[in-house]
Amino acid sequence: MSFDERELIEYVTSRRWYGAKSRTVAHSRLLDSVVLRAAEPRFALALVEMRYETGAHDIYQLVYALREGELELDGLSDTALARELVSAMRSGLTLQGTEGIVEFRPVEGFAGIGTELVETRSISAEQSNTSVVFDDELILKVFRRLEPGINPDLEMLRFLTEHGFSNIAAVGGWYAYSGGPLGATLGILQEFVRGGRDGWELALDDLSSDPDRFLTRLRRLGEVTGELHTVLGLDVADPAFCPETPSVESLGLLTATVDEEIARVFLSLPDEDDRLAPIFGRGEEVREQLRLLTHAGSSGRVIRTHGDYHLGQTLWSGSDWVILDFEGEPARTLVERRRKRSPLRNVAGMLRSLAYAATAAELTRGADIPEEWEERARERFLEAYLDTVDTTLLPAGDAAIERLLAVFELEKAVYELQYELNNRPDWVAIPVRGIQRLIEETSTRA
Repeated sequence: MSFDERELIEYVTSRRWYGAKSRTVAHSRLLDSVVLRAAEPRFALALVEMRYETGAHDIYQLVYALREGELELDGLSDTALARELVSAMRSGLTLQGTEGIVEFRPVEGFAGIGTELVETRSISAEQSNTSVVFDDELILKVFRRLEPGINPDLEMLRFLTEHGFSNIAAVGGWYAYSGGPLGATLGILQEFVRGGRDGWELALDDLSSDPDRFLTRLRRLGEVTGELHTVLGLDVADPAFCPETPSVESLGLLTATVDEEIARVFLSLPDEDDRLAPIFGRGEEVREQLRLLTHAGSSGRVIRTHGDYHLGQTLWSGSDWVILDFEGEPARTLVERRRKRSPLRNVAGMLRSLAYAATAAELTRGADIPEEWEERARERFLEAYLDTVDTTLLPAGDAAIERLLAVFELEKAVYELQYELNNRPDWVAIPVRGIQRLIEETSTRA
């Protein structure tokens, strides 16, 4: 099968999952294709290269159909094609392409993969992948932009399943490409959490009607997060997951990176903006507080963590929390997304998410949030987390934990400040309050 180069470029660059919208594609080409079904209509998947004017390139996965000689590039809109991918996993097929092979594999003991699939629907909100839901029982996630190596989503889910962590959507199967231009995970089949409520939307709903109800749920989320990190720090024999003691230089590197970002962001703050008044002209003070924070002594251990942890990566199943999307931030390289980090970075991400939820409920729902709600939410989540997690993964002592956590929160809040100034000016007050709180708390500690 061959593609018209211009048509291919136009199709890929117009998709939501295309990740290089600021770049100009100079050339595209087909790297490999694998036939899923030879009978009419014919189904296949392809690996295509987008090469940019700079010389850099990305590889994307396409799933397409051929009907009576007509090419349909948007193949996953065809329910029969989506079923074909699941069927290949059930059968454990290995299919030969022109350059490499695609292996489809089921997970032993996963009951859902053997069921008949009737109704399908696509999830339209996704930015970087394509997902199809079957009968509200299974969900197929197809990765679009490919990088060499196992996708962290599959890697983490398999590890957590093997080590008995149940607060995830169970994996039913996957498919992957090897040989030719690269080896990469192409897609994952998982249990679909029927009736699951997005953690972010649930927070806004509860904050609008009964703020204390979400505080009760937060205790359990703290426990689940602690259990997650404990399991991720269990296996000392697996080099991809064994906990490590970071080098003396690593905290210094973190500090230097955050310090550089603080200097850059504060230098670019607009003058005479009342929203920025609590932190305006305090860049050097923030940098000094950062230097004080990094005298934390032990920085604990680094483990594999969730790559982008916040309320939107959780679901409330009706009785418990389910953690989703271990893929990490799509804009980061796969190597970065698989890097071991302090578990407190995840904790900081969730605490910043709670700060956002409180203000978002006011801005978008007109909710009247009790003044002390965020502080109570932080305490509820942190208390449960620290009561549950394996504390040998953390810095020694409460003061050292608080200091390192503050570094990660400061890192997040400075990034948020730059983002909101550029994209959502009405939300600037959220990171401003976060930075102000961290300055005041650090001054008190000092």
